[in-house]
Amino acid sequence: MSDFFNSGWSIFIAAVTVVSLLACLALLIVASKRKVMANDNTTGHVWDEDLRELNNPLPRWWMYLFVITVVFAAVYLAIYPGLGSFQGTAGWSSTDQYKRERARLEASMQPVYAKFASLSAEELAKDGQAMEIGQRLFLNNCAQCHGADGRGSLGFPNLTDGEWQWGGGHDQIKATITNGRMGIMPPMAAAVGNAEDVRNVAHYVLSLSGTAHNAVYAQHGRARPDEQRLAARLGRAGDRARDQQRLQQRDAGAGTPADAGADPRPRRLRLEPVEADATRQAMTARAARTVPEGKTTS
Repeated sequence: MSDFFNSGWSIFIAAVTVVSLLACLALLIVASKRKVMANDNTTGHVWDEDLRELNNPLPRWWMYLFVITVVFAAVYLAIYPGLGSFQGTAGWSSTDQYKRERARLEASMQPVYAKFASLSAEELAKDGQAMEIGQRLFLNNCAQCHGADGRGSLGFPNLTDGEWQWGGGHDQIKATITNGRMGIMPPMAAAVGNAEDVRNVAHYVLSLSGTAHNAVYAQHGRARPDEQRLAARLGRAGDRARDQQRLQQRDAGAGTPADAGADPRPRRLRLEPVEADATRQAMTARAARTVPEGKTTS
């Protein structure tokens, strides 16, 4: 009855139960009284010209059985919970029975676990009996999520690889089993980039599930912003080195550059599928300072 927030519900349920038992007895009393309906011991109803319904009383064995069931229900409700919040005269509850049975089971298993209490995790890993007990405990309590082989499934971590979100040491694993873990995603806006990057990543995530999204934004969000910025920095550094080499070769008059015949435009690192804003800005600055071969500066 803990689900009900008002004691009136408890009284209502108890009243309905008691009234139902009394109604059963009243029905039995009314049905047991024989009422003469015709002189030939019938109800007076005739079907198909010669079929008549006899007006016989209920069998006594049936009446006694009916009374026994009603009395049994009344005694049961007096001893055990059933009348609303009334706990019964025996004081029994399923919670107390569970605790007693659990305590009895733990007491019976205490000698088995006593010899493992003083062993370290490394020693337990070498004990065959301890590993068998651990396997049964895993299959009964953990395999539903992590799988019988510990490889996990969609939404549940793989326990057989070397990656541990909360630490893979014996103490960390023990703390995880004992206290549980609440997996919460930390704020990622600063790591993703600016507001446009966050928007693009959000549309890309929507595209993974087929939800309505902007295809252009999703394509931009597919590339990690930090990878874009790194590629942009590498591209700018490479372009500056090549520009410096061309200027030195031209000033020294050292023949044809090694990349003659190639595209005279400064090469840059290709970013797929999109380029970061920093890369576009670097291209503009580089175009302003690049001097084509055969030309002189003013």
